[in-house]
Amino acid sequence: MSKHGKKYRAIAKAAPKAPVSINEAVAFIKAHPGSKKFDETLDVYMRLGVDFRKTDTPVRGTVKLPAGSGKKIKVAVFAGGEHADQAREAGADFVGLDDLIEKVTKESWTDFDVAIATTEAMKSVRKCARVLGPRGLMPNPKTGTVTDDPATAVKEAKAGKVDFRMDKTGNVSVIAGKLSFEADKLVANVKAVVEAIQSARPATVKGAFIRSLTLSSTMGVGVPCVLAADGE
Repeated sequence: MSKHGKKYRAIAKAAPKAPVSINEAVAFIKAHPGSKKFDETLDVYMRLGVDFRKTDTPVRGTVKLPAGSGKKIKVAVFAGGEHADQAREAGADFVGLDDLIEKVTKESWTDFDVAIATTEAMKSVRKCARVLGPRGLMPNPKTGTVTDDPATAVKEAKAGKVDFRMDKTGNVSVIAGKLSFEADKLVANVKAVVEAIQSARPATVKGAFIRSLTLSSTMGVGVPCVLAADGE
């Protein structure tokens, strides 16, 4: 079992033990980065009050981060004809149909962060489910990645629209920008994430939906946050 280094232990000792406001958590994390070798990502972790054993209570969707994600997003668009041209003009990194499908199915190629497909193309893109599904890359109408307006979808993905999906243990993890962002921008991003998760609450869920909220940098210590409507 690996052990944390001296720096991590020092940060953990100084970190708040009781839940604090999102503002306070962001301030602490920015002041105590886990690493100075690269610009860490701020991650939002939530434990949901969902019976993850039931298949009728999935929690997934998208959120547009007000300040962007700070990450260079590679977008692949499965489309042909005019839709393919629109995707290229919008800045898609990879555009195609049969050629991309063959590359994914035969080479298990997934050198992209977001996959978008037109409604017509999805008939063929389903062949990629075995490769894209386990990696969370399969286009889905619920996340806006199956659309006949690929140009808008590409621009939104590039601008900081990120997906979220509850894992098999009932937890959700979403990125909320880079530590180099100004504190108020990170706070706005975190609040947007929380609101998006709350909006995705299944109607069948009773009681508290978000059980806990924790913020952490890529290499840093988790800081528990108060579950308040306005994040304060």
